[in-house]
Order: sequence, then C-alpha cells, then structure tokens
Amino acid sequence: MLISEKSLKWVIRFYPPLFFQRIQVTAFSLGFRGVNVRIKKSRFNKNYNGSIFGGTLFSAADPFYPLLFHQIFKRKGYKVIVWLKSAQVSYLKPAATNMFFSINIDDDTISAAEAALNKDEGKYTQIFPIEILNKQSELCVLVNAEVYVRNLAIE
Repeated sequence: MLISEKSLKWVIRFYPPLFFQRIQVTAFSLGFRGVNVRIKKSRFNKNYNGSIFGGTLFSAADPFYPLLFHQIFKRKGYKVIVWLKSAQVSYLKPAATNMFFSINIDDDTISAAEAALNKDEGKYTQIFPIEILNKQSELCVLVNAEVYVRNLAIE
C-alpha cells in the first residue's frame, strides 16, 4: 500500500502495539529515506527497576527498516515482501528517560538493494545498526537489524 509520509506517521502513531508502548514516529523523511522515533517513558512501559522495558525498546526498532524499504521499492514499481529477518539487541545502559533514534537510508544502500533485487535470486539482506539514545544523547541500546527484501516478480 502506498501512503504519504505524513499519513503513515499518524497511522503508526495510533497502531495499538506501538501506541500502548508509547512508541511514536516524530517524522518520516521525504521519500521514506528515514524516520525519527521517540519512545516515551510511561507507566505502560516501565519495568520493575523504573526504566523502559527491554521489549518496548526492541519493539520500537523492529518495524522501521522493513517499512522504509517497502515504501521505497513500492514507489519504484517493485512488488516486494520485506521483513526483519533477525536482530541482535545489546542493552548497554538502563533506559531511564525518553529514548530516541533515527534511521536513514542513503542512495548507495538503495542502489545496492535494487541491484540485488534485479539479480537471479531477487533478494537483498543486510544488517543495519540502530542506536537508541537517551535524552542526554548517550547510547543505551544497540540493535543490529537484519532486513530481508524479496522481489516477488522473480521466482
């Protein structure tokens, strides 16, 4: 489904699995080349120690690379399926404040993915780091997200 950056921002804001964990998209970049995400600390996502629950932090990182790649390639006319194939999460510091992260996909990455999608196998996999920061811009969580993109026109 093609949707504008502004519309998807609001759809995602009220998507229940993210809404109830207080995960909010603050902005999508033009052409879905990036996203800014905030994880608000609240009583809904606070653990026993008073920091943000690790599952909330992972949930925040999970959907955005696949979502960006899907929108980018749909706009290029591809029929693709995209998902997060695997992820490795390192919790480095307690998430005691609101948390933030940004994802950006550059032209070289898109070109490499497109080249892979047009080859015989028609698939692209890549690991991307997501650094989740606290209010003081300290790295608290590092997620290495492996994205899988498949060109459905090639079987």
